[in-house]
Amino acid sequence: MSGCGCEVELKDNQQKTVLYWLLAINASMFVFEIVFGWLSESTALIADSLDMLADAIVYAIALYAVGKSIQHKANAALISGYFQLGLGILILLDIARRLYGDSEPHSWFMINVGLVALVANVICLILIRKHNNGEVHMRASWMFSANDVIANLGVVIAGILVMMLEERWPDIVIGSIISILILRGAYRILTDAKQELANAEKSCETSNQNKQSTSCCSK
Repeated sequence: MSGCGCEVELKDNQQKTVLYWLLAINASMFVFEIVFGWLSESTALIADSLDMLADAIVYAIALYAVGKSIQHKANAALISGYFQLGLGILILLDIARRLYGDSEPHSWFMINVGLVALVANVICLILIRKHNNGEVHMRASWMFSANDVIANLGVVIAGILVMMLEERWPDIVIGSIISILILRGAYRILTDAKQELANAEKSCETSNQNKQSTSCCSK
């Protein structure tokens, strides 16, 4: 039935289902990775675990935006972008701290935990693939999942290099790259969200002008 809103409701329910799964997977992987990252003294794993935490928060914010106006969705994406920005800076500070420490990352932990996280994020990417060109809050979610897959591959590669070279610098380098990916993603999301807000405001102004014009004509 045309105009009943059934299609919109179905779309919103689909978004909620996907976001609930993404939230559950990322929250679980945060706990898993932060424990093993701490035990293995791995900068890359800790950076990746914090990325998972930020994503879980982002998906919770996106869930709030489902079914709401474009302004709500753009604001949700904006908050998500700021979370990512803060996370990237936090990881850089941790890397700076570890540069002056004497931690020795455990390569086997890095490789195996990185592989588990990679599988989890590939599942997330598959779940959200239909929404990568959708509304702004869903585009932001897609970007997070895509960045996570790259970060997980980086953790695995870092673990292999640490094992082969018996040096900790690959762990620090990959941790730094993950933080740069996060900061880059935050910039893209913030830019996208601000553009959506500007478009929404312009649309509202045009709509108000049209209403005033119609009102004058009717007189």
